[in-house]
This record gives sequence, structure tokens and C-alpha cells, in this order.
Amino acid sequence: MSGNNQAEKGTGRQALNVLRQTFGYESFRPHQEEIVQAALAGRDVLAVMPTSAGKSICYQVPALVLAQHGGGLTVVVSPLISLMKDQVGSLRQYGVAASCLNSTLGPSEQADVLHGVASGAVTLLYVAPERLDDPRFLEVAGSRGVALLAVDEAHCISQWGNDFRPSYQRILGFIDGLPARPAVMALTATATRAVREDIAGSLGLIDPFTVVASFDRPNLSFAVEHAQGRAQKDRALLSFVRQRPERSGIVYCASRRAVEETCDLLRDAGLLATRYHAGLAAEERQRNQDDFLYDRASIMVATNAFGMGIDKSNVSYVVHYNMPSCLENYYQEAGRAGRDGTPAECLLLYSPGDVHTQEFLLSKTGEDRDDLSPEQLEQIREHDSRRLEQMTFYSTTTDCLRAFILRYFGEEAPAYCGNCGNCLAEFEEVDATTDALKVVSCVARLAQRGRFVGASTIVDVLRGSRAEKVTSRGYDTLSTYGIMKDVPVPQLRALIDELVYRELLVRSNGDYPTITLGGSAVEFMRSHPVEDGACAGEPLMVKRARGKRREKRTETGHVFGAAGKEGTGSGSGAKARAAAGVEELDEAGQVLYQQLCELRTNLAREQQVPPYFIFSNATLVDMCAKMPRNLDEFLDVSGVGAKKAASYGELFLAAINGDGGEA
Repeated sequence: MSGNNQAEKGTGRQALNVLRQTFGYESFRPHQEEIVQAALAGRDVLAVMPTSAGKSICYQVPALVLAQHGGGLTVVVSPLISLMKDQVGSLRQYGVAASCLNSTLGPSEQADVLHGVASGAVTLLYVAPERLDDPRFLEVAGSRGVALLAVDEAHCISQWGNDFRPSYQRILGFIDGLPARPAVMALTATATRAVREDIAGSLGLIDPFTVVASFDRPNLSFAVEHAQGRAQKDRALLSFVRQRPERSGIVYCASRRAVEETCDLLRDAGLLATRYHAGLAAEERQRNQDDFLYDRASIMVATNAFGMGIDKSNVSYVVHYNMPSCLENYYQEAGRAGRDGTPAECLLLYSPGDVHTQEFLLSKTGEDRDDLSPEQLEQIREHDSRRLEQMTFYSTTTDCLRAFILRYFGEEAPAYCGNCGNCLAEFEEVDATTDALKVVSCVARLAQRGRFVGASTIVDVLRGSRAEKVTSRGYDTLSTYGIMKDVPVPQLRALIDELVYRELLVRSNGDYPTITLGGSAVEFMRSHPVEDGACAGEPLMVKRARGKRREKRTETGHVFGAAGKEGTGSGSGAKARAAAGVEELDEAGQVLYQQLCELRTNLAREQQVPPYFIFSNATLVDMCAKMPRNLDEFLDVSGVGAKKAASYGELFLAAINGDGGEA
């Protein structure tokens, strides 16, 4: 056996020991082990892994192994202060010497952190990208030696990413300024091929070990509910959250105003809700975030400013009150749910007005970017417009939602998952040929008059509206005026979206998008002549919801509560990451679970830390399932490492075995 192979096996055993003893997991999740080994071998890494796939472990385990060998500091670049604090606080519960360096620290606190770095007392240091050009930090980091630089949320460095941040461009200069170049690990949850190439180039990655993991989150169920206007959305939201009174959730809104109104709605209904958006004072944002993290408020209503700033493991649902601008943003925000592997729900409340809101917001893209040429700006806006179009298709499709998401990210997916709103709904296939011809003909008649209008105007003409915008322009004299007066507006809007998707119609970009004929529209009309009141040719079939729900299918791994099966991203073995939900426990187990939650809350209150820092929901469920009788068996619970067993084992064992367990 070669020396290199022996060394690799040695570091592999050390990495697995760190995973087991420190973090309490028996085995790595898919791709984690290969990434860890690449980092320990000094190789650059580019990893694209979905939210909750365990990206943090990929640099945390190497950091601890390197520290055991005196191998230098691990620096983690993180975009948000709140995320740093969350990570550092959680690591300290595991007994890891972690710290952070950001603008919230005073001069003496920064000096203490830098002293800890210089002395070797700090193993993992989280920094904001703005700190990287601080001469004091560069001097200390250079003298200590940086063994590994991890760039979290690496898509922020790409202009093609969904959250570009100019500050991330400081990272390469920091790397070049170090006496010795460290291994660089770039991690992101959402990255197209173009974004991955941009990340690699912008960070100067050298022959990186590249992993693009499956984007599937089997423990998440997806659903879209269509609503016409705010009143319907409010009713749908209240109904949804009231059915989940004991659960923690996030409600995302597109604007500050929507956040305020929605938060008031929930509070007026007697629900424990708080809010987060950039218009609030920093002190209030922090206070509200803490209320959510510490379970003093069960619902956080927020803009996307809260998107990357939360790593709370026990979020059991995410509701999008408004449709986001792209699937990248949607999937990342929805991915805040179910981070501990337990079943979680993702609901999108969609109305056609959401599209117009996002089109308006996208029209403002780049107004504050002096570094972009008009051509570059136009290119970015066109790119954003195409992403919005795909987001709209997702919101209106009757096909499997999980499959739509996975195919968008370049994965093959089965047509039926058994665990999304569409797969669980009752649909009927209807012949929409005649209705499609009427819509296409209306667009053609308007074009003949030199008129190019939006979808709402087309709906008004087809339904025979007497609105001033219709009558004053003579649209009421068109042959297609009023020919679909009995078709409900939502159904007609859905048909227009379907025809855009099938490229029979085209939706333009800009503040006021218009609908025009697509390339295949003329052929469609020619191939479907009307004969004796009926359409000839191959029918255009569409699915239409009946409104009923089917039972979830259980023979597939893509079902609620089936996470943990092969291909779900969970570890294997006796101590694999727990993924079952509390609903799968028997009655006695559910009672015990509530007792353990109360114990966890009391401990967290005493220590002034979020409850999930003590143990995740998944770990508590695993305790209830395994019913450990002693510390050795307690260590077999998923998520229980040596430090947590020593700190909390006796208390939780007492509660499990009926001996009290009060903190």
C-alpha cells in the first residue's frame, strides 16, 4: 500500500471520528465524504448542494481534522451576520472553538477575536466579506496560516446568480494577499452552469473537485394555491397556519408593505407572528429575529432580506404570500423548511398580479449599478425575464411540481412524485382546442389593428367587458369580443399562461408586458379549421383541477415522511440522521416528544440560546423512537455527540425514563 493511500485512509478515519464524536452522526450524507477528503488533500472544491444537504459539515469536519494536526485556521466567508452568529452558537454547543468577525463587534471584541486567532485558540472563524480587506485581519491570518477558505453562498459572487453581492469580489484579493494559498471551497445551494463557471473564475479555483448534488428534497412537499387578490390570499394563509398551531413557519412577501399587512393579519387572528424587512431599524430586526429563533414567535413574516439569514432547523413550513422572481429564489427560500430532515410543507399563494409586481421590480434591476454598460444591463434583464417566465410556468402548471423544479435545475425526474399539490389533486383532461383558438384569434385581431396589449386586456375583450379601456379603443367591435363571456377569469388566465408555455403566444419583457402571436400560432390555426361548429385536427388537451385531493402514495421514496430511504440524502446505519416526523410516533411517543420539547425550551431559556441549538426536532423524535436507557444508548441517538451527551444526557434520560427531567 502506498504512503498516499495510507494517509488518505488515516485522514478518512479521523474525519469519520470527528463526525461521530463531535456532531453525533454515524455516517456522512451523500457527497460529504468526498468533499471532506478533497479538502483534506489540499484540493479546491466547488459544491452545489441543496439547502439542508449538509454543506456546513463539508468544511467543519476538515477544519477540526486540520486543527488536530496543527494545520492552520479555517476561514468561512458568510454573507450575513445573523447566519454567522447562528453557526458559531451552534458549533459552540458541540464544543467547537468557533468565532466570528463582523461589524457588530466593538474594537475590544474584535481585538479579542484576533488574539484568539493569533494564539491558535480559534479553529473556525466566520467573517463577512467586508472584513477581508482589513489590514489587521490580513496580518493575523497570514501569520497564523489559513489552511482552508470556505466561501458560503458562493453564488453571491456571480452576476448571473440570484443574489449578487459586490463585496464578494474582495475574496480573490484576500486569497492573493496570503503568504501561502489555502485550499478554497465554494459552496452554494443554487447554481446553473453559467453561475458555476463564474464562481470558479471569480475565485480563481484551481482544478476544483466539483460536486453537483441532486436538488431533490424528499422531505418537502410542494403546493400552489391560486387566489384572486389579497382577500382570497388572506383567507388561504389564515386557514393554513391555523391548522399548524404548534409549528414554526416563515411567510415570505414581495414588499415591505405586504410584510406589514400580513403580519398585522396574523396578529389580529391571535397568532404569534413577527416581521423582518430592510425598512425596520437594525435593533428591531434583531429583536424580531431573536423572537423567532427563540420560539417566542412561531411565525416570521419577511421579505427576501431574511432569505439567507436563517438556519433554524425546526421550521416546518414556508409560505410564499407572493410569487418570487425566479425558481432559484423560491427553492432557496422554501428550503428554509425541514432543515433537520423532518417532513415540511412549502406553499405558494399565486395570483396573476404577482407576475406584474415582479415584472415591475425586475425593470428596476441594475439602476444602482454604475459598473454595468447598457448592453450588460439589458443582458441581465433579459436573463431575469426568462427566469420569471419559468417561475410563472411553475405557478400555473398542472404537472408534478417536484419534477418541474428538478428539471429546471437539469435533473431527470419522474412525472409523478406522490407528494406535491398537483400529484395529490384530482385533475381531468379537457379538450381546450376551441378555447385556445378563440384566444389566439383575439390576439391576432388586435395585432391586425396594430394593438399589442397585456393579458388582462385580452381577458376583458374575450369576456365582453364594458371597461373604458376596452370601449374607448374600439375593442368591443372585434369579432372575438365577448365570445368567452362565461369562462371564469382564473381559467382564462391559466389558458393564456398555458399557450405562452406551448409557444403559441409570446409574453414580452418590460414594465407592461404584452401578448403577441408565437411562431407556431399561424400553423395552429391552419391545422385546426372549424367545420360545422367543431374544430378539426389533433385536439389540444389541458389538465384542469377538480379540486379534490387523493391520498398520498406510499410505495415511493418521494412521499411525506419517507426521507431516509436510499436517494433521499440521509446517512445510513444505526445512527443515520433521523428524518421521521413526530406524526409517525405512537401516542405515547408524541406525549414524550412534547415533554422533551418543554425540557429543551427550559434549557434554552436558561442558556439564552435558541432551542434548536440544544437538539433539533429530528433528534428529539429519534430519542422518542429509540428510548435510550443510559448514556451509551443516548449516544446512539442521531445528532448526539460527546459534548451534548455530557451536557444534557442525564436530564433527557431522566425525562425519557420517567424520572423527572426538569432543567
